[in-house]
Amino acid sequence: MATFTIQDRYYSCPVELAVSVIEGKWKVLILWNLRGQTLRYSALRDAIDGISDKMLAQQLRELDEDGLVHREVYPVVPPKTEYSLTEEGQRMVPVLTAMQQWGLDYKVRKGEARAESASP
Repeated sequence: MATFTIQDRYYSCPVELAVSVIEGKWKVLILWNLRGQTLRYSALRDAIDGISDKMLAQQLRELDEDGLVHREVYPVVPPKTEYSLTEEGQRMVPVLTAMQQWGLDYKVRKGEARAESASP
């Protein structure tokens, strides 16, 4: 397959492009938590165990720049910011759901393999 360029970055295949958009530990979890709902920053932070404020802000900014997350800022005091999936972000939901199912199946398979190896 021929290489192609998007935003001055070269890709060797569409899978490489897709992974580059959602790479890292946190982006997939952010997208997963936003599926079907709009969340304020603090609710999103609370939903993702272990993420720092700095990392959440950075990942949300990148997802916004890539067009997967919409950031809505309300001009009130104190500031109110909400996040939701864009139409492009919604297109990721079936991919994330497939990843969830694979993870559940893998957990069962690995659990069964461990149980078998522990048997006398």
